[in-house]
Amino acid sequence: MSERFRMKENVIWGRRILPLLITFHLSLFTAAAQDEPEYKMEAGAGIGLVAYTGDFNGNLLKGMQPWGTLIGKYHLSPRSAIGFNLGMGKIKGSSSKADTWYPIEEPYEFDNTLTEGIFRYEYNFWAYGTGQEYRGARRLAPFVTIGLGLVHHSGENSGITMSLPIGAGVKYKIGQRLNLIAEWVFRLTPCDELDGRKDLYGIKSSGLFKNTDCYSVLQLALTYDIWMKCKTCHNDRD
Repeated sequence: MSERFRMKENVIWGRRILPLLITFHLSLFTAAAQDEPEYKMEAGAGIGLVAYTGDFNGNLLKGMQPWGTLIGKYHLSPRSAIGFNLGMGKIKGSSSKADTWYPIEEPYEFDNTLTEGIFRYEYNFWAYGTGQEYRGARRLAPFVTIGLGLVHHSGENSGITMSLPIGAGVKYKIGQRLNLIAEWVFRLTPCDELDGRKDLYGIKSSGLFKNTDCYSVLQLALTYDIWMKCKTCHNDRD
């Protein structure tokens, strides 16, 4: 067998084997990628700013104060989750800094603490993840949220009232299990005493959230995925 023939035969075998090796390695990589673990829950904390909106402030961004939150979530699917947030912060205001006149004898100031606990539902606009544990998942995903909670307010006429949080945000998967979340959530309440005063003009109003005090939170949070799903169980991609 001539040297030329041997070289030609080797080239032919190389052309046959190389595609098979590439296909084999790609299939192994794909199988391994799709076998990455999924997690049922995430837990973490956030810091941000809270702003009160009511009789003594009509600006959503005026007088913002520090806010902190503990976060826990349960993943229903790569596109939705339910969670519980425990948050605390202060709201401040003054009648002397308001843009309107109030029928009160002396200037009024308040410095009250809000403590809230809310259950909320999150919906991602597309599947969220690294893309290795769920086909088509993306590291960056915008979301909307709505929930229901209770908030305790200190100060004059302190008490507990209901809150209805509605908002939106964006989440980014920093690593396989670490999440960075930025969100803005507005809390509607049926209470007119978060600032300690009620019905300053003595005008009665109807409607659950009409002429009541509300507050909003602009927040940045970090959470960590916990409680790995069973690999042999039915999962979201089946």
